[in-house]
Amino acid sequence: MTPTLRTARMTLTPYRPEDEDAFVGLLRDEEVCRWMGQERAPEADLRAVFKVIMDEIYPQHRFDLWAVWLDGAYVGHAEIKKTGNVDGYEMIAAFVRDSWGKGLGSELVRELIRYAARTLGVDRVYGMVGAENAASLALCARLGFTFVRDVVGDDGSVTKMLVVPTGAAPNEAAPSQAPNEAAPNEAAPKEATAPAEGAPGREPALPPGPQS
Repeated sequence: MTPTLRTARMTLTPYRPEDEDAFVGLLRDEEVCRWMGQERAPEADLRAVFKVIMDEIYPQHRFDLWAVWLDGAYVGHAEIKKTGNVDGYEMIAAFVRDSWGKGLGSELVRELIRYAARTLGVDRVYGMVGAENAASLALCARLGFTFVRDVVGDDGSVTKMLVVPTGAAPNEAAPSQAPNEAAPNEAAPKEATAPAEGAPGREPALPPGPQS
């Protein structure tokens, strides 16, 4: 099952049924959606996503996702999962607006990188960050990410692919208790991706708040 994680200031826990309104509120915020590079989804759709999280993703151990808490208050969302963006795992993070500017983005991304290394056994982390998301790009630069290439969407939007090593051994096997259903592709370097654009459960990932 998805484990509880802790950083210096935050606690990451599996979602509980009573967290639904907080999850929906985060992804209904127009400013958050703007920095995610997507239209705000209808409330009914977000509640349907939350139902899938509780009824399918956790029971089937499909991938890890967390509610993020600071001093007992919900401040964000995090995921790590395999996607089609790169050959490996993708990390996803988003924060409520009131938590921007507190350095939480760097703290959370560092913990997700550690989790990818020690639990999933991946040796590098990829980030898909919108070209206009200057604060998230600066965050990744501070954490040692380097530019790989630009990815241009059908609508002309540009997403920058970034990469950073996790410190894990290249061929280190993931521990048997790892909660993710799918293991990294053994035929290719084990990889993960850091926060980028999109909504939880979709192919693109979420950025940390633009001032995290």
